[in-house]
Amino acid sequence: MAKLVLIRHGQSEWNALNLFNGWVDTKLSEQGIQQARKAGEMLAAEGIQFDQAYTSVLTRAITTLHLALEEAGQLFIPEAKSWRLNERHYGALQGLNKADAAEKWGADQVLQWRRSYDVLPPLLTEQTETVEVLGKTYAAFDRRYADVPEGELPFGENLKVTLERVLPFWASNIEADLKAGKNVIIAAHGNSLRALVKHIENISDDDILKVEIANGQPWIYDFDADMKVADKKIIGE
Repeated sequence: MAKLVLIRHGQSEWNALNLFNGWVDTKLSEQGIQQARKAGEMLAAEGIQFDQAYTSVLTRAITTLHLALEEAGQLFIPEAKSWRLNERHYGALQGLNKADAAEKWGADQVLQWRRSYDVLPPLLTEQTETVEVLGKTYAAFDRRYADVPEGELPFGENLKVTLERVLPFWASNIEADLKAGKNVIIAAHGNSLRALVKHIENISDDDILKVEIANGQPWIYDFDADMKVADKKIIGE
């Protein structure tokens, strides 16, 4: 029986500042580092032996994966990164304070942008390599996306679009590993993981809006031979 573990990255610098993050490349906060290490400790206690790791190309997810695997004593396992596991792209909201956005556009509008399944946020008008926020410069669309086909880099996404870009990678890599009996760990983001959870559990468009994945909290799935979920456990709740 193959196991799949999903871990949302630990708290990021922008999570701590209540900013929309998306594809802007931020680091873990000190709290986020501790959350990632704690996730690894919990996984070590579970005794899961991993065969393959996946993560996004964003630093906060990569760091979370490495810290968790280090604590679990499995930093040596094969690892692959993909932009398809990136966080949902928040478009023109990226870098804005969520409270300030609610004051500007109204709390109901911002809530709809954040939580609806198929409503797009305000889109970017151009893609830039860096973003400057609060006097610091962060990477955005840089050379890590050089191999992405032209026209596939987003200007903004909802959860529906996020799911559509995650699914091809699920089918070609993650699901294939699970079918081969491999235990897989994925460190990614709140919305890319919610997209996977929606698909794995066959959750409706309405019900997925109620699903929350906490920073650094491992979700463990057991799959049977037919790739049906046989068991699910969330540790550290």
